[in-house]
Amino acid sequence: MTSSISIPILDLSPLVQLDLQSNHLKSPKSDLEPKPQSVRILADQFYEAYSTAGFGYIINHGIENSLIDKVFSASVALHSLSEKEKLKIALNQNHRGFIPINTSTDINSTLAEVTRPNQSESFIMLRDDEADSPEVLSGSYLAGKNIWPDLPYFKETLTRYNNELINLARKLVYLAAISLKEDPEALLQHFSPATTWLRLLHYPEAPLQRPNDLYGSAPHTDFGCLTILAQDDIGGLQVKDPLTDNWIDAPKIPESFVVNVGDMLHRWSNGLLKSTPHRVINPSGRERYSCPFFYDPHVSTEVTPLPNCIDSVGKALFEGINFGDFLKSELEAGYDQHKPKTT
Repeated sequence: MTSSISIPILDLSPLVQLDLQSNHLKSPKSDLEPKPQSVRILADQFYEAYSTAGFGYIINHGIENSLIDKVFSASVALHSLSEKEKLKIALNQNHRGFIPINTSTDINSTLAEVTRPNQSESFIMLRDDEADSPEVLSGSYLAGKNIWPDLPYFKETLTRYNNELINLARKLVYLAAISLKEDPEALLQHFSPATTWLRLLHYPEAPLQRPNDLYGSAPHTDFGCLTILAQDDIGGLQVKDPLTDNWIDAPKIPESFVVNVGDMLHRWSNGLLKSTPHRVINPSGRERYSCPFFYDPHVSTEVTPLPNCIDSVGKALFEGINFGDFLKSELEAGYDQHKPKTT
């Protein structure tokens, strides 16, 4: 009889004082800063969590609860606007703006037969690139400026939160590299600059008689590197147990984020870290809000299994893939706004 997994909880206290502005762990200046031994222990815990469940909760992550609350308030304010107002900032070709309900379908999913669009609407911001930035001037895929609703403090709140999550995500990539016995600086260089996404999701009430193929978010794996999720207390997120194939609930734990590995980190780790399927079903009879943040490499990155990970497994299980090309194919398949124009 196969036992079920449980979603582990990781205490990130050893990383709170980690300074990765220059891509490395600076020499400790006080007893409050992380010691190598505590980071190594945490890295072992990270590996145990993400080589089995592929999902975990993180606590003591250093992000203020008051800021998270402001982000959710901003999301409610946005989604309370009229459809006409929201469509003034409709999703553009650089994947920024408002995504209406019934315009995103996980047709690439191999986990379920998906024919109906996801029952959610959302606002999305990416890295904010000025017109004279190297990314825009070189024509990097999705490079550009964000677009914003006319709401007080909305831009300021999301920008601050986005910047803080970038710092947190860099620490998690650093931790992932140590867990795989790889060079953290070598892995982090692929995130300069990173491809970042902050999404404000709103799931309406699901019908009481829900068709089997109607999801808030259909079963899928995340196509990037790392996902950091803040969610409300409504519930609805479910993770597929890799041991039993059953769906297990991942409810909100106060003062925590849910973090999962995506397909790119799965490839980089040569399959050692798991990109676990998950879905959202909202049977609560209430509206659901969540705020996922996705941290991915630069679009020019060639993602190939890391050397020590190849040695651990005995051979490379994946061929190299260009992240930008892969990303383009995913967006064109999943979003009406990105589908190639036909004449």
